[in-house]
Amino acid sequence: MSILNEISQALQSGKAKVVKELVQKAIDEGLSATEILNSGLLDGMSVIGEKFKNDEIYVPDVLIAARAMNAGTDILKPLLVSSGAKAVGKVVIGTVFGDLHDIGKNLVKMMLEGRGLEVVDLGVNVPAQKFIDMAIQENAQIICCSTLLTTTMPEMEMVVNAAKAAGIREKVTIMIGGAPVNQSYCDKIAADIYTPDAASAAEEAVKACKSAKA
Repeated sequence: MSILNEISQALQSGKAKVVKELVQKAIDEGLSATEILNSGLLDGMSVIGEKFKNDEIYVPDVLIAARAMNAGTDILKPLLVSSGAKAVGKVVIGTVFGDLHDIGKNLVKMMLEGRGLEVVDLGVNVPAQKFIDMAIQENAQIICCSTLLTTTMPEMEMVVNAAKAAGIREKVTIMIGGAPVNQSYCDKIAADIYTPDAASAAEEAVKACKSAKA
């Protein structure tokens, strides 16, 4: 088994200490930081995402794998920065105004990072205008809005309208998700993407970023 496969397997098992040691070993053997990230860490998180989507594993398993991934990326970050490695894209994410729930948002964030996206997390109870201001400031391709309450669903439409008002609607992809949200609501408020789970959200976000660059 190659060291990159070992990193992927250790990450899937949630062995943070082993991942850290293997990443350092791979660096010492002369592998590039980008190769270790893509073919080791992100490969492992991709498997975790697929298994989670298929209900083969659950939230605690994802959390443990994400912790292992963070242990590896902590070592790689300085090398990736110095080599000028670029993230696949940038996402601004938050739970909409009036809603303090963050479990779903945090899960999506982990999956996005697990697919090589840079994520700016605005937290919970985020006003519509803040999504827009941060998307402009960070030059993000995607705005990701989460909610768990039916009462705060209209806030998602306010984000869409605020993007139009700011003149960035054509430049950003607006993704929505959460228990009360569905595809027909996404269509109704003219958002771009709805996904029923975190792994699908990450897949669609990567596609959106790639098509934005095409």
